[in-house]
Amino acid sequence: PFGPVLIAWGTSILIMTAERDIGFSTLVFSLFVMMLWISTDRTLYLVVAALLLIAGAWGASHLFSQVNERVAVWLDPWKHPSTSGYQMVQSEFALGRGGLTGTGIGLGIPTRIPVVASDFIFAAIGEELGLIGTTTIMIAYLLIVGAGFRIALSAKSEFAKLMAAGLTITFGLQAFFIMAGVTRLLPLTGLTLPFVAYGGSSLVANYVLFAILMRTSNESAGP
Repeated sequence: PFGPVLIAWGTSILIMTAERDIGFSTLVFSLFVMMLWISTDRTLYLVVAALLLIAGAWGASHLFSQVNERVAVWLDPWKHPSTSGYQMVQSEFALGRGGLTGTGIGLGIPTRIPVVASDFIFAAIGEELGLIGTTTIMIAYLLIVGAGFRIALSAKSEFAKLMAAGLTITFGLQAFFIMAGVTRLLPLTGLTLPFVAYGGSSLVANYVLFAILMRTSNESAGP
């Protein structure tokens, strides 16, 4: 009964091996498992998937230097503050400078963070808009995800329901993984923050995602 989960897990491991990209492989595996859970309503799939994900992450951290470095930086970025941990350390400084209300738009110094326009844009928002700004961003994503699930529930066909749910989960996982990575809740995955971070292909993909959701919503609202 766990064949589909094992196949998805093996595929994500192959993606990680080929591209050295922990973010995309984790997104693919998480999406598949959550869709399987929605389709079957078997919580055991989530438990097995979580164990496989932990095992895969442990193995990847020992086999691939890039994954090992990201895990090490996640656990203790201050161990190498001038080299591998520099980006994360500067991100923590930025979030600390922002405090509750932030330094003000254009008054921060987020350029101290390497690649701030893509991977660490959430830290720049935290510096200039503070906790209020980052919380607002998170609430906006929650509202979007909620609207997506509402579209899925109101869809007329089973295929449309699953498709809308899958697209919504994809969008929500992207946002969660990158925000959790910047705040050190999880290791940094390298995904982009939807509609906020710099990245042309990500922006186009999310526009297509929303176009499909809007089309599904329009069909469910029709006669």
